[in-house]
Amino acid sequence: MAEEVKIGETEIRDARKLGTPKMLTLGFQHMFAMFGATVTVPLLTGLSVSTTLLCAGVATLLFHVLTKFKVPAFLGSSFAFLAGYAAIAPMIDGQANVEMLPYACLGVAFSGILYLILAAAIKIAGIKKIMKLFPPVVTGPIIMAIGLSLAPSAITNCSGNWWLAIVALTLVIIANVFGKGMIKIIPILIGIIGSYLVAVIVGNVCGVEGFAVDFTSVQEAAWIGLPIQWSHTVFGGVHDSGLAIGAIIAIVPIALATMMEHIGDISAISATCNRNFLTDPGLHRTLLGDGIGTILASLFGGPANTTYGENTGVLALSRVYDPRVVRIAAYFAILLSFCPKFAALITSIPMAIVGGISFVLYGMISAIGVRNVVEAKVDFSKTRNTLIAGVILVVALGLTNGITIVIDEVSITLTALAIASVAGILLNIIFPEKDFSPENAFESVTDSKQINLDENE
Repeated sequence: MAEEVKIGETEIRDARKLGTPKMLTLGFQHMFAMFGATVTVPLLTGLSVSTTLLCAGVATLLFHVLTKFKVPAFLGSSFAFLAGYAAIAPMIDGQANVEMLPYACLGVAFSGILYLILAAAIKIAGIKKIMKLFPPVVTGPIIMAIGLSLAPSAITNCSGNWWLAIVALTLVIIANVFGKGMIKIIPILIGIIGSYLVAVIVGNVCGVEGFAVDFTSVQEAAWIGLPIQWSHTVFGGVHDSGLAIGAIIAIVPIALATMMEHIGDISAISATCNRNFLTDPGLHRTLLGDGIGTILASLFGGPANTTYGENTGVLALSRVYDPRVVRIAAYFAILLSFCPKFAALITSIPMAIVGGISFVLYGMISAIGVRNVVEAKVDFSKTRNTLIAGVILVVALGLTNGITIVIDEVSITLTALAIASVAGILLNIIFPEKDFSPENAFESVTDSKQINLDENE
């Protein structure tokens, strides 16, 4: 019999205390949180939604194995590589460029190798030396920028139907603020299901324009289907070595951006869970998990993977930090990747609902960044700290389209967040903090007795 726990009022690190039904519900909520963004990438690139779900689930489970089952992170589709897919395999009249997509996937797979190289460097040099590059004055604004940079997408999604977005947002707030027990820790799931039912009743039943849900794709989809087609994988679709080399050169540099985002995401998860995952299980392990997950997903026709801020937002709202609930979401994703009809049902959710939910999730990420610098007691009376934080935020939010570099007629786009991260790191090196100690860098997210930055496991 499950132990009685006051859920939603205190942090929970062992979800087994809640009982199996509640654990499954929490896992389902995490799956819903990642679903919208995860399936958006294949919709924009022409990759398979089912393959994407399968790869996300498998990559997440692999990540948990490599991180000793300690980090409650979900690996979903990365938006950072969209420019690479567009350069190598642009969609044709809204249809997938089936011939060139395997080459783009090959380039993404090679980009994952950079993760392994950085992980090895951290393993050899030790986290202490690496953390000197990432004090709270750098990581805090980066975390803020991750959430704030996603804000425009939330507004864009809401603009399709603001009334529906407000319903979703309101349900989340009510459930989280006034809810009791289980209701309080599944606000996202309640927001999605509740607003979806409103859309169906108001639009499909009552016939109000702008609310109706299109069920055409759901009716046409099969119940069971294989998520991977061999001809769409790197193994079955790459035949021209020249095209392969060109794709690798064009896409691999994007990994410089995603690795910086990875460090920011792990910092955000650490701050949320009050655990320093950068030292235990270690940044080298999280990078290894993310890199291998990206390599495997890309080789089999899926998009690059990345740790998901949406699920970090769910952790902050529910305060259930047990990685088991995230792995349950991964199992759901794998299971449902074999059901095209379910994938079609989920993609039928109006984007306005996704936008309303994103209001909360993206805001929570930014708030965690603020908390990071506050609890680390970053002194903004010092011009040096103000300069670093200011440059990071302005660059991350100002360079909306990033910077495009053209090499031999091949365009390489670096995202604004990557440029901001590099700028912050360089400024921190050029203007070092004399009284900064890496041992204290993350005292706000973990008990200092548990930290050993000299340990190079």
